[in-house]
Amino acid sequence: MTVNTDYHRPIMLQECLDGLNIHPDGVYVDVTFGGGGHSRAILAQLGEKGKLYGFDQDPDAKVNAQAFNDPRFTFIEANFRNIKKYLRLYGVKKVDGILADFGISSHQIDEPTRGFSTRFEGDLDMRMNQKADMSAFTIVNEYSEAQLHKILGMYGEIKNARTLANAIHSARLNAPIKTTGELKAILEKYAPKFKEFKYFAQVFQAIRIEVNQELEVIEEFLEQIPDLLRDEESRLCIMTFHSLEDRLVKNYIKAGNFKGEPDKDIIYGTVTKPLMAINKKPIEASPEELSINGRSRSAKLRIAALAEK
Repeated sequence: MTVNTDYHRPIMLQECLDGLNIHPDGVYVDVTFGGGGHSRAILAQLGEKGKLYGFDQDPDAKVNAQAFNDPRFTFIEANFRNIKKYLRLYGVKKVDGILADFGISSHQIDEPTRGFSTRFEGDLDMRMNQKADMSAFTIVNEYSEAQLHKILGMYGEIKNARTLANAIHSARLNAPIKTTGELKAILEKYAPKFKEFKYFAQVFQAIRIEVNQELEVIEEFLEQIPDLLRDEESRLCIMTFHSLEDRLVKNYIKAGNFKGEPDKDIIYGTVTKPLMAINKKPIEASPEELSINGRSRSAKLRIAALAEK
């Protein structure tokens, strides 16, 4: 079995394997298959009766999955927001471990035609599912000024979000903004001096999150986890790459909701939550990994299990 490591170098691979608490005969799910790096390592630890399901909606990931000529592996071409529904189509109601890596793959970033990167000239796309109707072009050219202001402020945490939204809205009146380069030409006028690259990245992040409904997807996914994990030995391992998604994961593990406020029983005062954290603080990449993979710098790994009843 070969995997294209250029597509995406798996981050914190050993930490993820340890966190999953893998049993040879267990059933596992990699909901962000990508280049298959994590999946390949999971399969290596499974016995003949073990089973692995890989989710991904990206057609390029599907091509990578075809290299997995292994009867223990099943690729599901779908968004993991529907994890429970698709697993049940395969007769799976409970699993022993679920892995999610919310980072964009190196392939997606480095492929100019996908429009994810601030470094390359490409169409304003940013769709993880290339069959989806809405793209970055739709948002930049069709969203109202108020809508642009909202997503730039919420998802990009842009300080001058209102001013930038107005600038984008005004620029597109002359002609549609079609490429990443045309968008960056607008951003350059409003980026803080010496912090241009960070500013570009924040804007692109905001648009990408909106295009792919990333935060809504994470919420829907997390709410299905308690019903899918088999028992207290089953594990959920999630890697996040920015504060917005990490906050959702942290709060859900901590309190069973996305605000992070424990739901207490009115009469007895007991806290009701479906999951418990295995690691109190997120695990981060080692200095050795940071030296060979700069994209691991912002990664945070959280591990959870079913809460004891």
